Amino acid sequence: MTYRVLIVDDSKLARMAVAKVLNGLQPDWVRLEATNADEALEIAKAGGVNVALLDFNMPGRDGLVLAAELKALNPDMPLAVVSANHQVEVVARAEAVGAVFLPKPVTETSLRDFVTAVAASLAAAG
Repeated sequence: MTYRVLIVDDSKLARMAVAKVLNGLQPDWVRLEATNADEALEIAKAGGVNVALLDFNMPGRDGLVLAAELKALNPDMPLAVVSANHQVEVVARAEAVGAVFLPKPVTETSLRDFVTAVAASLAAAG
């Protein structure tokens, strides 16, 4: 099944890297991109986003704040917060808002585990 995944990162290079790995894992998934929380919310409010990968460090609101906002719009949306900041506090805060933490740089292995779980969850839901 085709799902729409939102990739949010202020770095074009980071978005391209995630999109490349994601394309190798799920070539039929539609990839949407946003450079900040405001753009991401506009896209999410327009509807049709099934899953989101959010950079932690962005200008304006960070990925954890954005994750909470996206969960308020769609409590069942699978989310991952992506960061090179592997501090226990950041990982715990990601989990507290209902997001999975993925370390940067995103690898095929870490993204595969997340995508596999998301695909199974979305298929079971419906």
